[in-house]
Amino acid sequence: MKIESEAALDELVICHKCHTVHKEIPIQDGAKACCSECGSVLYRYDSKLIDHGLALSLTALIFFFVANLFPLVKIEILGHTQYITLTKTFLSLFQNGFYIVGMMCLFLIFLFPLLIMLLYFVIFAILKFKGSPRLLKELLILLSHLKSWNMSEIFLVSIFVALVKLIGYAQIHMGISFWALAVFVLLDIYLNQHVHISEIWMIRRRYYGKEGTLDGNR
Repeated sequence: MKIESEAALDELVICHKCHTVHKEIPIQDGAKACCSECGSVLYRYDSKLIDHGLALSLTALIFFFVANLFPLVKIEILGHTQYITLTKTFLSLFQNGFYIVGMMCLFLIFLFPLLIMLLYFVIFAILKFKGSPRLLKELLILLSHLKSWNMSEIFLVSIFVALVKLIGYAQIHMGISFWALAVFVLLDIYLNQHVHISEIWMIRRRYYGKEGTLDGNR
């Protein structure tokens, strides 16, 4: 297949499972296109995706900030009470000399998840209010590079594992931040698994046209 221009790449879709290249065809609202080889869903078209994505990303950001305002877990051992917070986790690693691990945790379970959710919110806000197509393109590219570096769900699972080991030795009380973090992780997983960048890219082309201007006229 010969690609004559960079704009022609927007008309091609690669299956994420078998990597077969397809040419995009228009589909109706609520419909989906599947791979001709393996049957996997290539893309969908949902006219309500922008509103849903904007609401979900804003909700996730609210829960993320709540998760950082209060203690995640309160642990009582022999009359001694210990509070665990997200920021205290990073500080403890740095104070004990685990600088590399602390930096990795800081980026993978705090900065990257926050940045990814902010990107989702800004991207959907730009689409909702017909903002800059150039900025939208750059943010979509940045989001595609950052998505694989989100480890917030692994952090939540590690908390569960640690608490299970402590059940027989201490009294454990889940704080409001723990449940807020759990909701954030669920929303984050949903957005990353069910809202594909290719679908947002297609909505961008429907709104701005192939030339990257609003309705293809500017």
